[in-house]
Amino acid sequence: MNQEQMKQAFTDKYGAGSAIRVFHAPGRVNLIGEHIDYNGGYVLPAALEFGTALAVRANTDGMIRLASVNFPELEGEFEVDSIGSDHTGEWMDYPLGVMTVLKQKGTLLSSGYDLLFFGNIPNGSGLSSSASIEVVTGYAMLSMEQGHIDTVEIAVLSQKAENEFVGVNCGIMDQFAVANGLKDHAILLMCDTLEYKHVPFRTGQYRIVIGNTNKRRGLVDSKYNERRSQCEAALSALQPHVENLNYLAQLTPQQFDLLQVQIEDAIVRDRARHVVEENARVLASTQALQEDDLQRFGELMNASHESLRDLYEVSCEELDVMVEEARRISGTIGSRMTGAGFGGCTVSLVHEDSVETFLQEVGAAYEERTGLKADFYVCSAGDGVTEWK
Repeated sequence: MNQEQMKQAFTDKYGAGSAIRVFHAPGRVNLIGEHIDYNGGYVLPAALEFGTALAVRANTDGMIRLASVNFPELEGEFEVDSIGSDHTGEWMDYPLGVMTVLKQKGTLLSSGYDLLFFGNIPNGSGLSSSASIEVVTGYAMLSMEQGHIDTVEIAVLSQKAENEFVGVNCGIMDQFAVANGLKDHAILLMCDTLEYKHVPFRTGQYRIVIGNTNKRRGLVDSKYNERRSQCEAALSALQPHVENLNYLAQLTPQQFDLLQVQIEDAIVRDRARHVVEENARVLASTQALQEDDLQRFGELMNASHESLRDLYEVSCEELDVMVEEARRISGTIGSRMTGAGFGGCTVSLVHEDSVETFLQEVGAAYEERTGLKADFYVCSAGDGVTEWK
């Protein structure tokens, strides 16, 4: 939906009245740098062109009304003064959580508001639909209340809302990329310190193609916790031998080669090797992008997938099949799983002349080999949260 369509849908829902404002926050994809955010490493996400639109207008009856074009049967009405005490167990908890954190930080809503959301990020795809809802809510409420707009702070409070109100122990990457994206750029982000810089992502004749395997990701939570504990074990084994070592990603691959003998368990050693080498790949990818070397960037994407498959073991048959089929297309220069793994999405860089072939042939081969029908999204790196004018 564009701005005028959003305003019309809002009027159809809530009736005519004062001026309606429309805001937008994108989804995000992590281009490279997987499972290293909690190991002190860099990630390289990019905001996407599609995301969540929010139409909002102040009302005079002190109520917060939440509705979604996507879920017309799930809507809610809450008193402004009660914000923070209501949980719904539905999508509404994301905006309610953000309003709760804003209230805790001293941004009290001066009136009620009617809100209508519309999203075109597939739920459960790993493209950050929840972060998009959170960030657009925070930005919109601060804008309506004429508060100070700091997109880094909006990312932090959105993460806090998801951690503490929704109850999902996510990291900061999703909200940060959604809030701070820049068209035709990726973001080199150190999740621990929030040190970041925008990196030119001039794809030229290449497009980002995201493939959703539509495989249910049932193992993510348990395997995530297992991988974290294995990384902690590797770090504990190495710390007596390296001064001031706080994170695995502080090591270079060369240092790790010399130290790996200190890690007795072969599986734990593999987990640590992935972390160290993936962090190096992120930094090498940044250099490649700064030099407009997309071929090199694609090679690093491929190496990332192989490490996630073989060393970190968070891929799955469906992801591997989609990556294999993607790489068969002559215009594909890089393809990898993205996200936590065990399902979810792949991200590929594909020449624009090969995109249609990619969609048809990868989709057909994937369905034949897995029995699942994939969804594909062709896009470029877009801007972060903004108000549509």
